[in-house]
Amino acid sequence: MSNLIVIRNNAGHYNHNLIHLEQITSVGPRPVGSQENEVLTVGYLLEQINNIKAETAEGPHQLTVDVQRPSGTFSIDFLGGFTSFYDRVTNIAVKLEPKGGTQHLMLANCHFDTVANSPGASDDAVSCAVMLEVLHSLANHSSPLTHGVIFLFNGAEENILQASHGFITQHPWAKQVRAFINLEAAGVGGKEVVFQTGPENPWLVQAYVHAAKHPFASVVGQEVFQSGIIPSDTDFRIYRDFGNIPGIDLAFIENGFIYHTKYDTANRILTDSIQRAGDNILAVLKHLVTSEKLANTSEYRHGNMVFFDLLGVVVVAYPARVGSILNYMVATAAFLYLAKKASLPGNRGGRYVRQLAYATGVAVLSWFVTLLSVLIVALVITLLGRSMFWYTHFYTSICLYGAAATGKMVLVHTLAKNLYYGGVRLVELGDLYFDVSLLLWCCSLVWLTHHGLCSAYVPMLMVAFPLTTKLLLAKEFKHKGASVKYSVLYLLGLALPYIHFMFLIWVVFEIFTPIMGRSGTEIPPEVVLATLVTLATIFLSSFFLHFIYLVRSTKWILAGLGSVFLVMLLLVSCGVFFPYSGSMDSPRPKRVFIQHTTRTFHNLKGQVESQDSGLWINSFDFTGIQHITPHIPEVNDSVRTRCREDRPFCGYPWFLPVKFLSKKNWYLPAPEVSPSSPVEFRLVSREETSWGTVKMVFNVKGPSHMSLYLMPHRGSSLSTWSFGDGTPQFDLSGEYFIFYSHGLNAPTWTFWFEIQVLFHQRMISVAISSHYFFGEDQRTAQLEEILHRFPPWSFPSSWVSTYHMYRY
Repeated sequence: MSNLIVIRNNAGHYNHNLIHLEQITSVGPRPVGSQENEVLTVGYLLEQINNIKAETAEGPHQLTVDVQRPSGTFSIDFLGGFTSFYDRVTNIAVKLEPKGGTQHLMLANCHFDTVANSPGASDDAVSCAVMLEVLHSLANHSSPLTHGVIFLFNGAEENILQASHGFITQHPWAKQVRAFINLEAAGVGGKEVVFQTGPENPWLVQAYVHAAKHPFASVVGQEVFQSGIIPSDTDFRIYRDFGNIPGIDLAFIENGFIYHTKYDTANRILTDSIQRAGDNILAVLKHLVTSEKLANTSEYRHGNMVFFDLLGVVVVAYPARVGSILNYMVATAAFLYLAKKASLPGNRGGRYVRQLAYATGVAVLSWFVTLLSVLIVALVITLLGRSMFWYTHFYTSICLYGAAATGKMVLVHTLAKNLYYGGVRLVELGDLYFDVSLLLWCCSLVWLTHHGLCSAYVPMLMVAFPLTTKLLLAKEFKHKGASVKYSVLYLLGLALPYIHFMFLIWVVFEIFTPIMGRSGTEIPPEVVLATLVTLATIFLSSFFLHFIYLVRSTKWILAGLGSVFLVMLLLVSCGVFFPYSGSMDSPRPKRVFIQHTTRTFHNLKGQVESQDSGLWINSFDFTGIQHITPHIPEVNDSVRTRCREDRPFCGYPWFLPVKFLSKKNWYLPAPEVSPSSPVEFRLVSREETSWGTVKMVFNVKGPSHMSLYLMPHRGSSLSTWSFGDGTPQFDLSGEYFIFYSHGLNAPTWTFWFEIQVLFHQRMISVAISSHYFFGEDQRTAQLEEILHRFPPWSFPSSWVSTYHMYRY
């Protein structure tokens, strides 16, 4: 197998992957519908693909290229749920197969479009660059592949997964796809992690385990992501739900602070990251297209897999049913260990059970007291206006919340030791609290296994290794207590599960810390981070609690932790740690959305009843505009908006249905906008049907991105419409959101709906917002002026929009 990334004898010996990445990102942001996305990037990709086709024409493979421009509609339960409509978006599908054809195909997917105002190097240009080189390598393979591969360069993923839906539901090649690999990003660089697989089809995980050169995978990540806690989704969902095919989802997760910002540039992605991703994708694809399992995936469909890597060196994977058996065996061993002590002769067994119950109560009480105490600290920090002090300086959260959590745990158990257990031998207490930790982990193991969660392997490790270690060191502990030798051997026995567990905790913070910078104004980040730090402290301290009872005094530990906490609390309260950073080496920008918009409201007669224009400002983190106002004084709480419940989506041009995440926004008066291609919205017909509904048909002509809001009035309800499967879905508190986008040369958008009416005076309010993400219409003089006043540590993403509301 040739190395994926090679130095070729052209272009001054530049690495070809980097050339692809730099060329794709050099055109700037690539929103759907823009020349940059639909013409320049498509042209570059087709040129590179045709070069590969010409180079490999004499080889054992044939390469077919198809540019697809699908139109379609679907509903998706994401961000509260909404419906999507797309028209002539772009897909570049490349089929590589043995000459003579094949019946079975793998699919490799990346996307080349971006959000507005971001060059999208990591999301997802780097994946497309890797896919070009993987295509080149497989096409030059000397022996024919057993099966074929479709390389899908998808041009509308940021529009909430539209292009992948167009491919999997409409392209003729889609029927031959048996499995897929999706390449994504939630950060910039680092290792790409397998964070979703399936559904079921454990053979895919086994293929990754067998073939990947640099494995990085976690079933914990899969279960967390699929729980909906992380406000994100990928094309994996479309292929799974609409194509009914299994796959593997991989993504870069490090440095999510600059994901979807202007800082997501090619120079920030390390060559090692690209090399690692390329090696893995090439090896896994080559393994899959030569696998007999691809030809008949239904035979290998059933069951899930438990999988996790050990420090990126090796992946451990086994079927979930084997995991359940293993988990219950470990739990049984632990319960037998405890039962043996509970069955001691005389009254010793009963006394042990009572002591174990009391000690468990003390441990659980210490958890709640610790969590409550740390949350009080988090509340104080929030009330002082110092939220997100840790955003640039993460260590400060450990020093404040970690020291508070650890100190409170030690304090509670020290008080229990001195006040409640005054006459009990230290060794006996140490042994008792080890058993408490074992019992609590064992209960979590049984609960997770009973509920079918593959993440149960974590408590399994946290039971099996400490129990084995304790049994091996039983004599040493009984005679010498917490001797140096015992302590060292005990730590060695716990090394593997603890190192792995700390690695999982690192991944959690690597993902969730940046998310706090884009999770809206309603979620208090101090509560989230303080809770995560406290839970990490509780979990990590579990098998070290008994040391508190083995040592003679904890006063120096408490004094040290208390000093760290008080010093950090003072520094944070004084505002020493500013949340954001504009450093080019390690930016931590504050995200702000600014729309220069004109809003027009029509009455029942179709007449304009009011109109206004302004700069509509949304902060996408909890701090709102408190750090912006000193730089732009007119942006203050006197211009904060209030939601008009009688207007669809409060009467503002929401691009996506996220008003529940960002209820605090600001509206600064500004002159009217006048885009060169204004929205043309027309009611074509209105008729009463024989089945008692009113059918309304509309025509809309406008920019590439529009949002349609429908709000039936009291006594009215939507019965059917021209979107999705025909049944109105995802009623967001009485409103419906339809996301629309189109590529080039799209026709007029025509849609209809039927409404069941009880009172004929007012049936429905319909609003349409247009969003100008590129070209001359994206900027105005007022936008340019305010953008120059934003501080360097902020990332204001701006565009022009309009909002038109009609009542019927």
